[in-house]
Amino acid sequence: MSEPSTAPGSAASAQAEPIVNRLSIQVATVNGSGSQTANNTLLRAIFQMGIPVSGKNLFPSNIAGLPTWFTIRANADGYVARRKEIDVLVCMNAQTAKEDVAGVPPGASVICEEALKLEGQREDLDFYPVPFNKLVRDVCPVVSLRRLVVNMIYVGVVAELIGIEVNEINKALEKAFSTKPKALTLNVDAVQKGIEWAKENITGARPRFRVARMDKNEGKILVDGNQASAIGALFAGVTVASWYPITPSSSLTESLIALADKYRKDPETGKRNLAVIQAEDELAAVGMVIGASWAGARSMTSTSGPGISLMSEFIGLAYYAEIPGVIYDVQRTGPSTGLPTRTMQGDILFCAYNSHGDTRHPCLYPADIKEAYEFSLMAFDAAEQLQTIIFVLSDLDLGMNLWMADPFEYPEAPINRGKVLNEAQLAEMEDWGRYKDVDGDGIPYRTLPGTPGGKGAFFTRGSGHDEYAQYTESGEAYADNMDRIKRKIDGSTKFLPAPEIDGWDNPVGILAYGTSDSAVDECRDQLRIEENLETDYLRIRSFPFSDDVVKWIQKHDHVYVVEQNRDAQMRSMLQIEHPEVSPKLRSILHYTGMPLDARTVTDAIRDAEKSSTPKGA
Repeated sequence: MSEPSTAPGSAASAQAEPIVNRLSIQVATVNGSGSQTANNTLLRAIFQMGIPVSGKNLFPSNIAGLPTWFTIRANADGYVARRKEIDVLVCMNAQTAKEDVAGVPPGASVICEEALKLEGQREDLDFYPVPFNKLVRDVCPVVSLRRLVVNMIYVGVVAELIGIEVNEINKALEKAFSTKPKALTLNVDAVQKGIEWAKENITGARPRFRVARMDKNEGKILVDGNQASAIGALFAGVTVASWYPITPSSSLTESLIALADKYRKDPETGKRNLAVIQAEDELAAVGMVIGASWAGARSMTSTSGPGISLMSEFIGLAYYAEIPGVIYDVQRTGPSTGLPTRTMQGDILFCAYNSHGDTRHPCLYPADIKEAYEFSLMAFDAAEQLQTIIFVLSDLDLGMNLWMADPFEYPEAPINRGKVLNEAQLAEMEDWGRYKDVDGDGIPYRTLPGTPGGKGAFFTRGSGHDEYAQYTESGEAYADNMDRIKRKIDGSTKFLPAPEIDGWDNPVGILAYGTSDSAVDECRDQLRIEENLETDYLRIRSFPFSDDVVKWIQKHDHVYVVEQNRDAQMRSMLQIEHPEVSPKLRSILHYTGMPLDARTVTDAIRDAEKSSTPKGA
């Protein structure tokens, strides 16, 4: 369902028919002010009321004191993509206040520090000036803490004005301060101060936008994608994680460390049975992954685009020597440092063909929390079954923001380590070559270093080698080896998630991947309701592409490829792999660093369809 727009006029919009459970709240504060806890309290409270909700954190990359924004979207229909329009604005940052107020649509509600005197800036908004700086003095006698506690006062004001239940606010606070009883009391008092002030002083019209209890979140959880990936890695049996901290991937390995401290300790010695190593740089980190995997460990690293750049040489080694490993790339904007705290799908082409020479790497594209967990599980099996690096390409939006999800399912299938020969199997074989294609699928058999009996491999080789891993500079042997690896990668689709397809018969198709999914899902409903345009949808979940991707594209008159990058990287990959589909593909590109919203996609498709429709048709 399309969300209604706000109506112009301050008093008129507030007194009009309420809009319930269809709103976006934006809080404008400064980095380092402790506002994250306050904003997550609002988000969790709305979630606990059974209302579908999502949050997007827009924060600076360098120092405290710079502007930061947090957007909460509540939507009864379950849409969770970022929404451009802001319905309730909380202005706590004097630096950006005028700009923030100028950016909201007519009819929005603005809660602000009264000292900012914003009421005269526009006549088509509802202003609710609050003496936050005065109120915090009554609650918090410690001057140094007031900049943190004042945030909880706006939580109370917002809760009272739009209908967030106080008991749910308190539950969220108890979760946040479960180990800090004094801090809990202080923050509960601050919230109550905001509620009481709003009750006593805002006696006129309340904001048009409200929330009311629903029952849509039964059994669901709130979790970020990095934590979900870490849980998947833990269940997948990871035993070595090497890393170098980088935004926005650091919390993935940090979550794994916390999980290991709780669930991966030897009951007798108390020591962790999962090694986590902080390397001196990203090249060293992936080198450790390759070394540990060669020795038999299930190994991983987490990084972002700049880290992938540094890892490229060793990634080529793993490809040619055929050593498994999992690399989590939580994508951010680039090139160079770019915007390190903004989201993007800018590494997919780079990862798919990473390193010098001819390479192709299997890649997974999780779209939500469920897939962040499940693809993490899948990646370790696929890496060992294929004896190669597997990329899991998340992004900042999925990795660092809280998303709703169903509880994770406990994995039932046993770990699959692929073609690993033990001593008994080797003893039965008259002839074994490390790089022989015995089964015709391009995947050779391997051994772990130290396998007894004298037939196992103790070394590997990244230079020219034959099927017995012996050094050679034979061009024919090199070509045979590269052809076999290509067969292996071509056949990797059976180990990777298939595309999700909704519809084959409409003339217009939409193709997307990763976190663009939530915006496309909403966009399709907007096109159906507003333009009477039915679309089919295919979401790519892995590379190399399955045959169904090509068949689906060919079934349509044209296909819009939705991407969060400038250079149409997925479209380029489709054209490289399957040039025959090129004439069908049209690009919709978004690369501001903000999470993709549905309206951007809807407007682009609507305009393109109108411009391509013959006059008089």
